[in-house]
Amino acid sequence: MGGKDRSPSRVAWFREVGADRWRAFLAAWVGYVLDGFDFVLVTLVLTEVTSDFGLTGVQAASLVSAAFVTRWLGGMAIGGLGDRHGRRAAMAVSILLFSAGTVACGFAWNYAALFAARLVVGLGMAGEYSASATYVMESWPVRMRGRASGLLISGYSIGTVLAAQVYTWVVPALGWRWMFYLGALPAVVALWIRRVLPEAADWEEAIAETAVRPSPFRPLFATSRRGRVNAALAAVTLGALLLVFTGRAGGAGWALAVVAGACLGAFAVQLGGPSGRVLLPALIVTVFAAFLHTWPIQALLPTYLKTEIHYSASQVRDVLFYAGFGTAAGCLAAGFTGDRFGPTRAYAATLTVSLALVFPVFAVRGDPVLLGILLFFLQATGFGISGLLPRYLGGHFPTERRAAGLGFVYNVGALGGAVAPVLGARLAQGMPLGTALAVLTCSLGLLVVLLIGLDVPGRLHRHFDRSGIRDHLGSRPEEASDPDI
Repeated sequence: MGGKDRSPSRVAWFREVGADRWRAFLAAWVGYVLDGFDFVLVTLVLTEVTSDFGLTGVQAASLVSAAFVTRWLGGMAIGGLGDRHGRRAAMAVSILLFSAGTVACGFAWNYAALFAARLVVGLGMAGEYSASATYVMESWPVRMRGRASGLLISGYSIGTVLAAQVYTWVVPALGWRWMFYLGALPAVVALWIRRVLPEAADWEEAIAETAVRPSPFRPLFATSRRGRVNAALAAVTLGALLLVFTGRAGGAGWALAVVAGACLGAFAVQLGGPSGRVLLPALIVTVFAAFLHTWPIQALLPTYLKTEIHYSASQVRDVLFYAGFGTAAGCLAAGFTGDRFGPTRAYAATLTVSLALVFPVFAVRGDPVLLGILLFFLQATGFGISGLLPRYLGGHFPTERRAAGLGFVYNVGALGGAVAPVLGARLAQGMPLGTALAVLTCSLGLLVVLLIGLDVPGRLHRHFDRSGIRDHLGSRPEEASDPDI
């Protein structure tokens, strides 16, 4: 999978990737399909689970958000495993954790058992993002790493569509538990990955050059005292997030959220090291804003369609079908535009185009087909461009710290996905839900355009670290003098 890339003028790009790289991609893509499948799966079976276990509304909602409690830890820990022992091993561990947690959901006997299983799913889901993204991008030719990123993330959208279809086949005939039993299938993929696939080329080259395995967590345990303090911070973070997402925080919810955020910020500063102490916090803010931009519509669109414009269940299903495939198509397109214009410019330009579509989407009322078409293009430009996020984030980290850095930054920023629905619902108290969603999507989309388009994290980082490296994913040592690159 390593070695010198051939000129694109001699062979079509999909042939140039080669069989080994396509196998690597397929293994990682399946993980992303299952990520999307699981997210929608929980929401689809929530009514059945609530009925069987006699859950309150707060308990039911907490099962959806449970994965956010452990995602930051899974992204950091499994990412660190990938930096130290290889991307392939981290992929296998993340998928096994993901599978075990999903199957355990099917065997859960009460709310507590199901919530605990969802915590395990969060660990695996987070690790799968960092491990798979780094594995694929470090395996593919440099000039195609935007495509690798976009094609990979498209699996999430395919998983959401697949879950809705499988639900109609499985649950009426076999019950909700069988949807979770299907989670055993990815374990086969994990075993195949461990036995068959080669290691990512960039990681092997980095290890060969230094002859030392990276230790991305060394800053957290530089001294025994610092290690104890950071262990305590981790426990406080988990406890605070657990109370917030289970609805047990009461009036202290926002205070606990601030405490958790401060602890995660302390980890980010330490993991960044002396030269990167502002890079990780700046990237977390960017990802957090990106989740705040996309998730109000992701989470509340079905509610808007049913309650505000009174669509039937079949009409809602059809509109969401258009939207899901719009995101998948946008991810595919994002990869090509990212390779052509660079991830930063492609991301900012495409997201800017999407802003012109937001208010027209919420102006359509009685025409589901027109609304579906508009949503397709809104999701393709506004949400599909997130297919470039792994490429954008990964370029900020050297190979020896990439998986842990990308995993931590993305999964801490993903907490914006938990805040977004609450923010949308609060804003809707003073205006129609559709207007609230449009205002949030436009304003936060503009913020993301500025953060990424002006390369705010990179500029801040280069202010403290003048090494001059703008994109660590942009070259390989053996390609530095290749005129075809």
